[in-house]
Formats: sequence, C-alpha cells, structure tokens
Amino acid sequence: MKLKDRVAFVTGGASGIGLAISHALAREGARVAVADIDAASARRAAAEIQAAGGNAVAQPLDVTDVTAVDSSIDGVAAHWKGFHVLVNCAGWDRPMPFVETTPEFWDRILAVNLRGPLACTRAALRHMIRAEYGKIVTIASDAGRVGSTGEAVYSAAKGGLIAFTKTVAREVARHRINVNCVCPGPSDTPLFRKEFAQKSPKLADSLTRVIPWGRLGVPDDVAPAVVFLASDDAGFITGQTLSVSGGLTMV
Repeated sequence: MKLKDRVAFVTGGASGIGLAISHALAREGARVAVADIDAASARRAAAEIQAAGGNAVAQPLDVTDVTAVDSSIDGVAAHWKGFHVLVNCAGWDRPMPFVETTPEFWDRILAVNLRGPLACTRAALRHMIRAEYGKIVTIASDAGRVGSTGEAVYSAAKGGLIAFTKTVAREVARHRINVNCVCPGPSDTPLFRKEFAQKSPKLADSLTRVIPWGRLGVPDDVAPAVVFLASDDAGFITGQTLSVSGGLTMV
C-alpha cells in the first residue's frame, strides 16, 4: 500500500471528486478524515470507508471558517498522532455571465474556492513543517488555466490556487513538503448536474463537446492522480499542475 498509516485530510470529501479521493486514499492504507460541510454525508462516507475495510473519521467542516479549520486539522493530527496529507477539494460554483454577478457572489466563490484552501494549507503546514514531511494536493480546475465561459470568478479563484500552489511549493521545499495541484476539466459530479446540467443545459453540452476524449470526466478519473501525488512515488515532484481533463487543456 502506497499510503499505509499516513493521515490524510480531504475537504469536500463526502461528495463527487472528494468522495472518490477519500475512498482511493483509504484503499492505499491512509487513515482518512472526511471533511465536509454536509455533516450527514461526511458521516456516511466515513462509514462506507470503514465498511470496505478502511480507516476513516467524519469531520463536519465549513472551510470558510478559519477557526474551525484550525481546530479540525489540529484535532485530526492529535487523534492519529500525525498529519501527512492534505487534499483541498471543497469547492462551489454557479455559472452565469460575469456582468450579472454581484459582490456577494464574488465573496462566496472566493471564500470557498480560494480562502478555504489557504486556511487549510496554513493549518496543515504547521504540522508538516514540524515533521519535515508532508504532501499537499489542491484540486484546482482547467478553468483556472484557460478560462471558462460563465465561470469568470471561479476561474479567477482556481487560477489563484495554481499560483498559490507554486509559491508555497517553493517556500516549503526545504522542509521536504510536496505541494501540487490537479486540474479536472468538466466532470460529472453532483455539483455539475445541479448547477450546470439542470440550469444551463446548453452550456453543459458545449463543455462536453469540447473535450477531445468525448465525454465528461468522472470522479474516479481524478482520484488516482491525487493518490500518486500524495505518495512517495511523487517525492521529487513539487509545484506542478496536472490536468486530468480528457485533453481539454494541453499546456
């Protein structure tokens, strides 16, 4: 097992891509804290992992609450006497033309998609720097690499995550902490079905058509890339951005 006895903390870990990542890390032997704003789903995901023979705990968490983030990550580190892997996966979006957006909408997008990962990363680094070891994998988006119609603020947040990843990777490399990000393309997740397919079906169809592979991504496409970057197989890889998007982005 690539991650035997490693402690992993996955935000947004109870649904969609985060849920697939939680299961994949557990299958590789990690002890997984499933952190999610939906407490019932977090408990259900942790129970599913345990039923499959893995080790998991639920962590109800709003990543926009910095105090709660600090407490949750510190609590997991104390519970399992270590903290090795952080996966920043919690996110939210709603497609609309930028001129129709409001400052309140900007604040929500940036709070969940940018400030949340910043808070989680800072809290995790306190433990990783002391241990001189750690793996941070942030789920950004191809929207942050090339832009995406109807997702201007989301694209800005995800582009910020890519730049943040590179900078933190430089700062903490001397502590042997690897910091990378994975960029999914349009993916068949509960969020995509609710906010895109149902409300903007033409946009959803167009996003599918531009993928060279000919289909939307699925959560299980992304999870193996995260497992790789969270493992010692990627020990000399840091500050990198990996697209998992069926060829949508080739840069």
